[in-house]
Amino acid sequence: MTDFGVSMFPTDYAIQPPELARETEARGFESLWFPEHTHIPTSRISPWPGGGDLPQEYWHTHDPFVSLMAAAAATETIKVGTGILLVPEHDVLVAAKSAASLDMISGGRLILGIGAGWNAEELENHGWNFKDRWKVTREIVLAWRELWSKDEPEFHGEFIDFDPVWSYPKPVDGDVPVLLGAQSKWSFDRVVDYCDGWMPIALRGDMRGDMEQLKAAADRAERDMDTINCTVFGVGPNPEQVQDLIDIGFDRLIFGLPAAESDTVIPLLDRYAEVKAEFNGG
Repeated sequence: MTDFGVSMFPTDYAIQPPELARETEARGFESLWFPEHTHIPTSRISPWPGGGDLPQEYWHTHDPFVSLMAAAAATETIKVGTGILLVPEHDVLVAAKSAASLDMISGGRLILGIGAGWNAEELENHGWNFKDRWKVTREIVLAWRELWSKDEPEFHGEFIDFDPVWSYPKPVDGDVPVLLGAQSKWSFDRVVDYCDGWMPIALRGDMRGDMEQLKAAADRAERDMDTINCTVFGVGPNPEQVQDLIDIGFDRLIFGLPAAESDTVIPLLDRYAEVKAEFNGG
């Protein structure tokens, strides 16, 4: 059965994470997802991939770990996920501890949707060269795996380097699922190389063709596609679109919510719940 979740920029002017999480869980959704930006440089040199002016929610977001912990504390069953966590914008050791802490306290409900970022100036403020962002992302994810699974982890890469450390807590299952949120021609090999799944945006590019590219990458690496979760976000309340995405092979569909107050968000949650019910009965 297909899983259904919702996502929203958690901002200072929108419905707050605890209320949104309770309303999401009450309607039987499987998961709640929050994107992030640590900040946005006012220079606005890097163009927004969505086209046009950058929406204000991009520089009004709460910290993802804090907001997801608030959501998890207000609920019992729904999974909480980042969609998308900009990996190079987080210290490798601090992020590993934050993720593991959230996962442990929530009872193993965390999923990390990740990306490398599109705003060059934003990444440079964090000390990274934009051209290195994907190599940095890969090393951080691999270092997280070590920190989450080993008693005395160490990592020695081109960008991330540390000798044996003690780092606790550990995630409930010794790991946190990591889904790659990207759709470039290089994304598919990256998913197969160091991630647990793929998390593209609906209606961008050729979704069916992209899925075939992912399968081809898995074949080249001799990786079983059953080990790769396919999640798609930014889905609208269109049953035909939902059916098409399911037919393409997506395991989880995430509906998009505006960063708005309760009187706007909750009726849309109800509409999404109606669509969801057409496919899994509730």
